[in-house]
Amino acid sequence: MIFAAVPGANALALDPAAKTDPNASPIELFAEGFKAYKRGEKSQAFETLRYAADKGHRGALWKLGRMYADGDGVPENDFEAFKIFEQIVREPDDPSGASANAAYVASAVVALADYLRRGIPGHVDPNLPRSRQFYFHAASFFGDPKAQFELGRMMLHGEGGRENPRQAARWLKLAAAKGHVGAQALLGYLLFDGRTIALEPEPVRGLAMLTMALRRSDESEREWIRPLQEEVFGLASEAERRTAQSYADQQLASASGVRLSN
Repeated sequence: MIFAAVPGANALALDPAAKTDPNASPIELFAEGFKAYKRGEKSQAFETLRYAADKGHRGALWKLGRMYADGDGVPENDFEAFKIFEQIVREPDDPSGASANAAYVASAVVALADYLRRGIPGHVDPNLPRSRQFYFHAASFFGDPKAQFELGRMMLHGEGGRENPRQAARWLKLAAAKGHVGAQALLGYLLFDGRTIALEPEPVRGLAMLTMALRRSDESEREWIRPLQEEVFGLASEAERRTAQSYADQQLASASGVRLSN
């Protein structure tokens, strides 16, 4: 596959009307672009970040990809985002070993996995086995919690490869330990009766995890977490409900106290 450069990067570097000094270092350009973005000057940010990306700054390249993916300051364009994330993943590692690049590469790998899972009409066909491979790479090499969660879901349902509920639970556990709400919810659901993952049932722990996840979830997550929590709540005994509720309250209060003290 041929990987396209950042759209318009070279053309911008020749634009005499551009406000940004093209001779600045990529780090300076990235910092300037980030500041412009924080000020809400997204057109200026985009142009400045393109200078930095053209000079090889992976963070700038990543931010351009996110802006295209989210329609943030530019028209939403998933295929342009896909090409940029591909470029980040395919570029050789920084010989200086800059650790900051690892976060950008990990995020790009996960973004590619997302796109390969659902496809981009007219440009990228869904490819579940490849998507699963990308999630596995980000989950194992980078320890990315979103990748661990998505890989767990795919293994649980046999998407893109062999079904493996026990291994799925292990990946979900790793993501849940890092605070991933979806992983906490799904693992709690599986632990409640233990049948799917061939473990002893843990109804109190499972219900508590689902309850905590539901409270911490955003609107999109709540759509699928709430039915699982309500199902498990209906199956639990009154004693299990009370114990789970008490545990969830304590854990959430403790987490809130830690955040406030920081």
